[in-house]
Amino acid sequence: MDDALMQAPLFSALDAEAAVALRASMAEMRVQRGGIIFAEGEAGERMYVVLDGKVKLGHTSPDGRESLLAVLGPGEVFGELSLFDPGPRTATATAVTDTVVVGLGHADLRPWLTGRPEVAESLLQALAQRLRRTNEALADLVFSDVPGRVAKQLLDLADKFGQPGPDGVLVHHDLTQEELAQLVGASRETVNKALADFTQRGWVEVDQRQVLLIDMERLARRAR
Repeated sequence: MDDALMQAPLFSALDAEAAVALRASMAEMRVQRGGIIFAEGEAGERMYVVLDGKVKLGHTSPDGRESLLAVLGPGEVFGELSLFDPGPRTATATAVTDTVVVGLGHADLRPWLTGRPEVAESLLQALAQRLRRTNEALADLVFSDVPGRVAKQLLDLADKFGQPGPDGVLVHHDLTQEELAQLVGASRETVNKALADFTQRGWVEVDQRQVLLIDMERLARRAR
């Protein structure tokens, strides 16, 4: 059983035998970088778990502006709202890198929800955490300035994808400058200005699609 899968909310509450049985009912899907797993507005009845790679969830406003809601890595679940509230997808899921996901349809999940209460409880906890993060993001947009939001996103990305080393935490986020700005909820110019300031202060070193976090303590202080 893949370690990333065992981290997922669906599986963390199961014993090994039940986890193997659930895995057998899930379909594996390999998506090349830039490939769309599902699109905003499509009918949805399947949730996914990331096994390998990164997936971004994006939303397009009526006037064509794009925002990134989240960047997900191995063990994280997405598309689960459609299992509880069938309807059009509210975001587009796109592979940021070559990615492997497994999907589970509503019909396959239902017996697990009714027969194994711990699975339902684990999924509800994941939904509650997602709602909490959404509320925090809304509060940040209202109360935090752009540098504060940049610092917080860097720390969040480090928590998911960071690799500690002698000089700091190296984060291979695989995002373009535009995507990073969409994740922060600000213009690319404003985000680049914040990153340049952090670099000048010696807190970070920025490279293409990656960043080295040198002073996590000061970044955390700036993110508050």
